[in-house]
Amino acid sequence: MMTARIAGIGAYVPENLITNDDLAKIVDTNDEWIRTRTGIRERRISSGEGTRHLAAKAAERALAAAGVAPEELDIIILGTSSPDRNYPSDACSVQAAIGAVNAVAFDISAACAGFIFAMNIVEGFFKAGIYKTALIIGAETLSKVTDWSDRGTCVLFGDGAGAAVVTAAENGIIGLNMHSNGAKGGVLTCGSRFKSGRDRNHRYDDGSGRNKG
Repeated sequence: MMTARIAGIGAYVPENLITNDDLAKIVDTNDEWIRTRTGIRERRISSGEGTRHLAAKAAERALAAAGVAPEELDIIILGTSSPDRNYPSDACSVQAAIGAVNAVAFDISAACAGFIFAMNIVEGFFKAGIYKTALIIGAETLSKVTDWSDRGTCVLFGDGAGAAVVTAAENGIIGLNMHSNGAKGGVLTCGSRFKSGRDRNHRYDDGSGRNKG
């Protein structure tokens, strides 16, 4: 029976770098407090690039690393909790951007586990003999829904994308085990992915005026 093998990976992050010291200027926190609790020193924040743009860039790099042409892709799955719009899916936007004319494309939403869930879905298609070549992407622009006045959560998030070209093979991923526990859903929540709009509290602003829009 066929399984999934990672043939190439790629990543892309925005240029705008926000350090812990930068966050200390807008909320009551400091570098030591953040690092000792999360291990995070810095994060990237988009100044206009959407989730689908980050995803497409990461996808192009993964395809190049794998030596796979976009036309060879059978399926694209994008895991994201911060898509640019309800529809069409950001995966479809990536499909168009990279020229993957033969691929079916759709988004899934599973927060931090989105990439793993997507991998499990792809492996199922491979085992069923339906598809042979896939592109899996995890991409977020969480800065647009982060409450930058909440020091307990704003230190955790940033923007970026990672992608993997996955092919059907006899030897590859040994096993996958998915699990969900909805009873713990209240530990960390995001009320609405589209609330950010023009709300200043939901946009990173260092006071310089560079991040307005």
